[in-house]
Amino acid sequence: MPDKHPGGLPVAAAALTATVALYISLVVFGNITDFDTNRQFVRHVLAMDTTFQDKALMWRAITSHVLQDIVYVVVIVWEAATAVALLRATELWARALRRARRGGTAEYGAARRASTLGLVLLMLLFGAGFIAIGGEWFAMWQSAKWNGLAAAARNFFVAGFVLVLIQLPSPQWGRERTAGRV
Repeated sequence: MPDKHPGGLPVAAAALTATVALYISLVVFGNITDFDTNRQFVRHVLAMDTTFQDKALMWRAITSHVLQDIVYVVVIVWEAATAVALLRATELWARALRRARRGGTAEYGAARRASTLGLVLLMLLFGAGFIAIGGEWFAMWQSAKWNGLAAAARNFFVAGFVLVLIQLPSPQWGRERTAGRV
């Protein structure tokens, strides 16, 4: 008999995906409505103007405001794509949970795939973009004022935790289809 009161792992995955979707949506909203605040952050990181000014590293600095702004817009577009993927995943989770609650066959595959896409996009942005490129290549770790490594690490690990939860094997996922559209 179908479970009319789904819980456990699917509910946790849905709630955490929705939480991350809300977070990144608010980040996009903030970056668009208060464009200059984080643009200044990106400009300082790329210019490396608050690092130790080691001549062996300073050749990496990007001081062109045009190039800095292009990087910032690319970051916002990446964040927006991530938000769209996670909002879609949230919608798919809600649909699957409603279907399960009504006694239908619970199929969480599409929601899991959409969540995976959005969470990996988020982890790439904060892991590769902020931690690796910003933190190491542009030596953001050296800056006392323009250092976003703690926030980047927090975002990376939260997304990673949710991703691991969604990837856990469990009979609670029900019958999984191997192919399907997100």
